[in-house]
Amino acid sequence: MLLDNPRAVVSIFLVCLFYVVNKYVKFRQTIRLTNNWPGFRTLFNDRFIFLPFRVRGLTPGAQWTFYTKHGDFAEAGWDVISAVNALPTPEITYYVADAAVVKEIIGSRARFPKMTKVYDLLATFGSNILVTEGDIWKRQRKIAAPAFSERNYRLVWDETIRIVEDMFENVWGNKDVVELPHVMDITVGITLLVIGVAGFGRRISWTEDSIAPPGHSMTFKDALYEVSHRLFFKVVFSDRLLRHGTPQMRHFARAHDELDRYLKEMVQNRRSAKVKEERHDLFSNLLDANEGELDSDAKLTDSELLGNVFIFLVAGYETTAHTLAYAFILLALYPDEQEKFYQNIKAVLPSGRAPTYDEFSSLSYAMAVLNETLRHFPPVITIPKEAAEDTSFTITNAAGEKSTVPVPRGSHIGICTRALHFNPRYWDEPEAFKPERFLGNYHRDAFLPFSGGARGCVGRGFAETESVAVLSTIISRYKVEVLEEPQFAGETFEQRKARLLKSQQSLTVYPERAPLVFRRR
Repeated sequence: MLLDNPRAVVSIFLVCLFYVVNKYVKFRQTIRLTNNWPGFRTLFNDRFIFLPFRVRGLTPGAQWTFYTKHGDFAEAGWDVISAVNALPTPEITYYVADAAVVKEIIGSRARFPKMTKVYDLLATFGSNILVTEGDIWKRQRKIAAPAFSERNYRLVWDETIRIVEDMFENVWGNKDVVELPHVMDITVGITLLVIGVAGFGRRISWTEDSIAPPGHSMTFKDALYEVSHRLFFKVVFSDRLLRHGTPQMRHFARAHDELDRYLKEMVQNRRSAKVKEERHDLFSNLLDANEGELDSDAKLTDSELLGNVFIFLVAGYETTAHTLAYAFILLALYPDEQEKFYQNIKAVLPSGRAPTYDEFSSLSYAMAVLNETLRHFPPVITIPKEAAEDTSFTITNAAGEKSTVPVPRGSHIGICTRALHFNPRYWDEPEAFKPERFLGNYHRDAFLPFSGGARGCVGRGFAETESVAVLSTIISRYKVEVLEEPQFAGETFEQRKARLLKSQQSLTVYPERAPLVFRRR
């Protein structure tokens, strides 16, 4: 036995001791590279162990700023925080909530390229504009960006109004009072139907039969929802385990296969159509751009085409569904703000009719509500970058003190959008829900819900158009309130707010449970 051989025991002990000492020395050397800049010193980084919250000494947490907002930066006294981990390899990560530094990072793509590896999960159906960098990204964006056009936005608006009006008539039955156990019951439905028609030319009604079409065991809508909601399964579990694991795993694997089949059928059907209709949905625009007068080397491969279609699907419905859910919750919690919004709608639409796309810009309070919601709940909590060369950040704190932060080549950088959005240097009363702050001048470099610069979200206009149409149409007809439940009688406003805004995460954050009631005006 090993214990009977003292030399072997001593040898193993010395090897382990050497390993520990070597790691500790490298860990201390890495800390010195930051000039001992304040921050976290942990065993692992936030990419090695995926926990949403921080565990002191173990990991910073992948979404720690969702919970602490600007608090840790305020405690450090600077809007840049360093993090150094010991295992598996000592590395430096800088978390940033300084608007000037953020502007520098976003404006210098060569010095601070995107960390594409952390987006591998979103390449499950193929390479796309979100997961690529450099020349590959340029080629894909050149083809994908024109799909988002003014004609497409007009289609988004018209179809959104139609879908909401159809919900009023066929789902709510024009009731005076509609109680919802969870507000996402309607926001997910609306955005799925909108992306179906404005994204891919698939007009689906609220009362659509739930039976899957021939050749499928699941409807398109159900497959999309399951895949986007549990996409992290592709990272956590192997394909073999997914197909032979728990019922939930097998359901996800089936949904993934179904969605893959739907996407391929859509591409094939459009390509083989004898009569090419003039259509303005994203999918048709993308195919037209890809199969136009382009060199073969400039076109998207079939895998890249499917990858971009998938990103349009997920980004086009999930992020908007979650943002709209938060917007309705905040409007219910702050009735005075909801009344200001309603009065703006009445001023634009005194007759009570549905708004048209040409009135989009006049519905200023709707956009303000959307932006304030996105300030509180940006879809992406941390935007990952890395330093391609040795560089530095020159920063100024709230007291006016200046300092220089060394940023060695290879350092990871996380732009902390929620911390930036709650930074009191840029936002008056950051914890308050004040849509009117977006009606005047505001610090645009401190507002990053759609990222920024050349890598800004290509679908921003689509999301804004859909959201303003949904919010304006529903609030024009219904007042939204918190659904009173006996078990929560006597709770304070802060307790109610915390309960309704308690969140979970799939691809983006979303409210866990928010029961609301809509009363006919």
